[in-house]
Amino acid sequence: MNAARTPHAKIATGGYDPNVPNIARIYDYFLGGKDSSLADRMQAATIIEIAPYVPRLAVANRTFLGRVIRYLAQEAGIRQFLDIGSGLPTRQNVHEVAQQITADTRVVYVDNDSVVLAHARALLATTPTTHVIEGDLRQPGELLSATGAYLDFSQPIAVLLFAILHFFPDGGAYDPYRIVGTLTDALAPGSYLAISHVEPTPAMLDASRHYTAADVAFRDHDRVMPFFAGTTLVAPGLVRLNEWRPVDHDSVFPSDAPDVPAWALGGVGRKP
Repeated sequence: MNAARTPHAKIATGGYDPNVPNIARIYDYFLGGKDSSLADRMQAATIIEIAPYVPRLAVANRTFLGRVIRYLAQEAGIRQFLDIGSGLPTRQNVHEVAQQITADTRVVYVDNDSVVLAHARALLATTPTTHVIEGDLRQPGELLSATGAYLDFSQPIAVLLFAILHFFPDGGAYDPYRIVGTLTDALAPGSYLAISHVEPTPAMLDASRHYTAADVAFRDHDRVMPFFAGTTLVAPGLVRLNEWRPVDHDSVFPSDAPDVPAWALGGVGRKP
């Protein structure tokens, strides 16, 4: 039986094998992208059977990203972005949104997935100020060192950690709070930290037990807040994704449904 059909099939987080479902490609499929394989689409259908709101969650996360980038580039005046765990290129990529506001904005995408890197280097690194590098959030020191070739850490930078921290369990070999603290400590005053993080709803917990090879640590509001240590939250604070500075018709994704709740939290913190 194909792994994509088995009830306990696991989704790969890296490498390329079209016969093995991949998290990045499934996420792209939920957003209406075209970079998924048959195994990805079959796995996505099974995930939807268990947790039918997951595509809405993917859309809400991407729409939240767009609102955050517009706020940071337009209102906060940020001209440098570091997107860690960027995922497959799709619509409303960070550099597209930011560089529409200020053309010379510098953006660095970081990922450790070979599928993501191949697509991103072909589609995203299209300007002298946009770069794609291989890096791993589990090694924040090395990641910062590699990024330093493209970004000026003496000036404000916005660090984006979207839908990645829930793959770092508490008490594991890689403490997510220490990792985020290392990133924040390296930033200049006036920098920003933006995070989205899935909440521990029963359906989401059930889906994660069946359909991911990685350990997952969905966190509630009180457990996400410590990631913002050393920063001051921008209003409205840490809230559901669709509650963070919403605007009418702000999604370009056809599956967006505002009446469906998005069980994920998002916030933006400024380093004083």
